[in-house]
Amino acid sequence: MKSTKSHDERIATMSFASVYPHYVTKVEKKGRSTDELHQVIRWLTGFDEKTLQKQIKDQVNFEQFFQKAKLNPNAHLITGVICGYRVEEIENPLTQKVRYLDKLVDELAKGRKMEKILRSE
Repeated sequence: MKSTKSHDERIATMSFASVYPHYVTKVEKKGRSTDELHQVIRWLTGFDEKTLQKQIKDQVNFEQFFQKAKLNPNAHLITGVICGYRVEEIENPLTQKVRYLDKLVDELAKGRKMEKILRSE
C-alpha cells in the first residue's frame, strides 16, 4: 500500500495532542500504563518527560513533534504492518516516523514485552 501526498500532508498537520489521548485509551484498555506509553514515546523520540508534556501542551503537529525529536538509532528495527502499511516500506520519512510510533503503541497494547518493544540490535 502506497501513501499519497495528501495522506502524508494530513499526517504532518495532525496535532500530536489530538492523537495522544487515543494512545492512552488504547494502552490502558489493554491493561498497560501511561508510564509505559511514555517510556515507549521517550525511547523513540529522545524526549524527556518535561519535553513530552510540552509537546502535548503546545499542541504541536506531527511535523513539529518529529522535527524536535532525536529518533532512536534502532528505530529502523521497527517492522511490520500498521494501518495497512508496512512501516519499513513507507517512503515519506515523516509518515514513517508517525507509523513507527503507531506500531510501538500497538505492540504495547497487545501485551508485547517492553524489552521487545524497545528494540536493540
